[in-house]
Parts: sequence; structure tokens; C-alpha cells
Amino acid sequence: MIKSAFSNNNKTLLIFLFLYLSLICGFYMDENLNFGAIGDWFHTDKPVIEALSEDIKKTLLDYEKFGHRHSPLYLIFLSFIYKLGFSLDLIRFLHLNLSILLIYYFYKCLTFKFEQIDKNILLLISFSLFLSPTFRSLSIWPSTRIIGMIFFVMAIYEFLKYKKFHKEKYIFKNLVFLILSSYVSPNFSVFALFFFFHYIKKESFKLIIKYLIFCGILSLPAFYYLFILDVNFLTAATPGSSEEEKIGLSFNFANKILIISSIILFHLLPFLFNKSIFDEFKKIKNLNLLFFLIIFLTSLFYFDYVINYTGGGVFFQISYYIFNNNYFFYFVSLISMLVLCFFSNNNLNNFLVFLILVVSNLQNTIYHKYYDPLILIIFFTIISNYLVKDFLIKKNNTYYLYFFYLCFICMRLVKNYIYV
Repeated sequence: MIKSAFSNNNKTLLIFLFLYLSLICGFYMDENLNFGAIGDWFHTDKPVIEALSEDIKKTLLDYEKFGHRHSPLYLIFLSFIYKLGFSLDLIRFLHLNLSILLIYYFYKCLTFKFEQIDKNILLLISFSLFLSPTFRSLSIWPSTRIIGMIFFVMAIYEFLKYKKFHKEKYIFKNLVFLILSSYVSPNFSVFALFFFFHYIKKESFKLIIKYLIFCGILSLPAFYYLFILDVNFLTAATPGSSEEEKIGLSFNFANKILIISSIILFHLLPFLFNKSIFDEFKKIKNLNLLFFLIIFLTSLFYFDYVINYTGGGVFFQISYYIFNNNYFFYFVSLISMLVLCFFSNNNLNNFLVFLILVVSNLQNTIYHKYYDPLILIIFFTIISNYLVKDFLIKKNNTYYLYFFYLCFICMRLVKNYIYV
């Protein structure tokens, strides 16, 4: 038995080394599965890092002129390293290794939440992030999104500890890491609604007010920078329906509901091959089905996202590039809404998570990279559904996840080198 465990550990270590080396090879080959990652580095991140290293005050006051829609906080950190004499390629390599912390903290969440599951299975689940096109691209070409996600997963880890032990110190640590993730990548700030939803149910009114004030005080520097100094980089222009048109924020939630729900469906595919889903689906209340159907039909009526905006997710782009219309995308969106209804049936926790994923993207463009590998991490950590544990019972199920990501990589290669 000891020999078997040792053999399994060796195999798991070899898998890690192979996947890590594949990332190193991608670094030296300038791998760019997300297509836009290399452009973002050379045209937005690199110029900001160089400018910050020369004059940090002037660059921060003129930050919105760089057309950067992400927080400058992590770029300031990289500019300090650059000022020490590190080359940009060495900074990229350091960032790549720093990005692996995402895999480490995801694994910590898994081992804490699923104590009874074989740790080799949980390692394989966490190692699958190495095959995420977004993780690979944003690790090889430095992005604040990855660093923000690391802090966010650390916040989830503290939240899981709170759920088990109900101690105030875990609320404090959860909110500190959430605020750090929001400073690096503002999209994560909306998840405060999710965490406070759970704290309100368990804690006293006095404690909730205390932590609302705490979050408010720590958020003051961001409000000062955005609204007093008026450096509103969040509204940096994104592509419109023509080359001349530029759009910043968009409040057409019809686009967001259909596209983001289809992206969620895409990332849940490895977990939906479960025969019991059909039996469980029959138990959904007609009123809940009607509610999601009304949302779908209303969104369909107001949907106006076009390919010129760029992005739109896998199914939207398949519909455009292969069928030259949106009909396939509309069909997938309907299936997506039914799947969300399945997860949200009698489960306000899951519904809130899906709602937050939709409202966290206020910009006009909706990119797949904002949800990969975030959906996978959320599915195993804060989504509550029997499919999660069912998936973890058998080690062979992890092969479905690896197969899914390999197919995803192939799809990215086809799109990048044939269609684009």
C-alpha cells in the first residue's frame, strides 16, 4: 500500500514537471493562445512599466492616456523591479513563476474543502490550470488579471475556513485579500456582495457594520484616485461596431447575460456528463423555469453584440465564423440558461454567484479570458451542487478535464492561425 502511494506521488510529480516545463517552453516560444496577450504586453503594459520607472507621479496622473483598463498597482510593482536593472524578459519569467501561486492556493482550497478526497486527485484538478489558455497566456505575458485572481483565491480560502470554524479572524482575512484582489483587478470587488450575503446570515448587525466601515476605509485610496484626481481608467475606450467608434462602459445586460451564461456553460461541460442531471432537472419548479425563460427571451430581444466588438466567447465566435449568424449562439444560450436554472434551483448561493459573474463586467467588450479559469475555480470552491463531489469520487474523471482543456487549446490554435 505504501509502495502504491509512493508510485502515485511520483506520477503526480512527473505530471507537474511536464506541465511546468510546457509553460517554460511556451515562454521561450512566445506562446500566445489568447491572441491578444502579446499585444496587451507590448502596447499597454510595457509602455506603462517603462513610464512608471522614469516618473511614477506623472505616469499615475496621466494613466488613463495609456488606454489601460486595468489597475496600475501591479504595474507599479513591476516598474520597481525594472528600475533595479531587471530586463523585461526576466520580469516576464519572474511573473510566470509568481503566477503558479494561483495553482498552489487553488489546491489549498480543494484540500481544505474536500478533506476525504484523495490528494492526488485534488493535485491533478489544480494542475489542470496549467492547460488553461488564459492562464498560460497571462502567465507568459504579464497581466494584472492573474495576480488579482491569486488574491481572490486566497480570499476564498479564508472564506472556506470561516464556513467551517465561524471565527471572526477569517472574515477579516477574507476581506483583506478581497480588497487586495480588487485593487489589482477591480472586477473582483463585486464579490463583496457574495461574501457579505453569507456573513449577514450568521453574524451580528454590529459586526457587519464594523466590516462595512473597514472595507470603506480601505477603499478610500481607490475612490480618491478615480474620482478626486479624476484618473478614470476604468472607462478607457473599447472597440465599437466600427473602427471609428469607441465605447467604454455598457449597461446592456442582455449582451452580458447571453454571452457570459454561454461561457459558463462551456467551462461546465466536463462536469455535465452525469446521468442524474436529467432526473434532477425534472424536479425544477415550473416557476423557476419560467423565470429563466423570461430572462432569456428578454435578453434575446435586446441583444446587439457584434463581432467587431471582439470577444464574445467560444460559442458566439463559432456561430459567427462557421454559420455566419447568431442562431447557433442563441440555441446554446438557451441551453446555458437552463443549466444555470438547474444550478440555481432552490439555491440562492449559486444564483448570486452567477449574477455577480454577469455584473462584474461593465465594459462593452466581453472577453472569454475574464472567466477562464475563474469558472473552474468557482465551481470547486463556492458553488454548491452534488456534481462537484460526484466528479471527485473517481480519479478517471480528471481525464475529462484534461481532455477538455486540450480541446480548448486546439480551438484557440484553429482560431488564431486560420480564422484570425
